Amino acid sequence: MVNIIAICSFLMIVSGCATQPGEFIPYYQVATQKPYDDVLAELEIAISENNFRVTGHSRVGKVIRERGAKDFPDYDTIQFCNLTHARTILTLSPEAIRHMPCNVVMYRKGDKTVVRTHLLPTDTDNEELNRFSEQMNQTLKQMIDFAAEN
Repeated sequence: MVNIIAICSFLMIVSGCATQPGEFIPYYQVATQKPYDDVLAELEIAISENNFRVTGHSRVGKVIRERGAKDFPDYDTIQFCNLTHARTILTLSPEAIRHMPCNVVMYRKGDKTVVRTHLLPTDTDNEELNRFSEQMNQTLKQMIDFAAEN
């Protein structure tokens, strides 16, 4: 039952990240030779050290392996939020809810661990929102880099 709930949660998260037609969501991605579990541990540290709280963690690859696909690779999604930042961005633009919570995906591709997050758009008509998004994007990139560095 727990496995079904985890898979359903993952699917809801993915469907909740859908974009509007024609909308491009920028992303930042790093691949590393560092072991998967080490990257995951470092990512959790980076999230905490930047005053975010993990709001969800789906270990999709692990659950699929537990259901019988022994050689299935690791896939994880981690959602996190900082309520102060959330309040700021939603005050600047209520429509920005579609970019929340912050989300990082991790997976194995060959002999590498890939870490990827979507970034906030910085080309809106709202200059204050663009400045906030640029700062947030820097934080997100630094967290990914920290987790992936050898």
